[in-house]
Amino acid sequence: MMNKGITANQPKGFLRFLFRLPLWLYRVKLGWLLDKRFLMLTHIGRKSGQPREVVLEVVHDDSETGVYFVAAGWRGKADWFKNIQSNPEVQVMVGSRTFKAKAAVVQLAEAASIFYLYARRHPFAFRELSRLMMGEMLQPVQRDCFLFANSVPLVKLIPCLSLREDIKNEGRNNG
Repeated sequence: MMNKGITANQPKGFLRFLFRLPLWLYRVKLGWLLDKRFLMLTHIGRKSGQPREVVLEVVHDDSETGVYFVAAGWRGKADWFKNIQSNPEVQVMVGSRTFKAKAAVVQLAEAASIFYLYARRHPFAFRELSRLMMGEMLQPVQRDCFLFANSVPLVKLIPCLSLREDIKNEGRNNG
């Protein structure tokens, strides 16, 4: 029997503080230190209507399309995940690059494939994340990635502008 793991509920106290530390790096313009491994997502609160920010680990990025994939911890109970379901229009900051995007939940089969890519690149991290998020240490194999995808929603962040247009616009803004 699988136990809930620590992420069945959102963290509180010191654990919440630790999880939010990368947000402060972005807020003081040091997000580039996190490279492309993490991004800051700005979304609109479903109740407040106010902008909210969260830093998430990038599970996968598609350099051709500019799409980034992030996992919704707390078994889909994270506030940011609930917020993007109400309003999928978001802003993404990766390093020092910012762009508008649309968030969409990935279907199970595609999510399992993306998690498998992640698990193969980062087997230790995958095992530890599965232990934290599901209460069971999964292995970086396809079957376990399907189990993980079934429990942890995957979200893709689709740029509103194509990557080429975004880079072109960045060039115009810089000179």
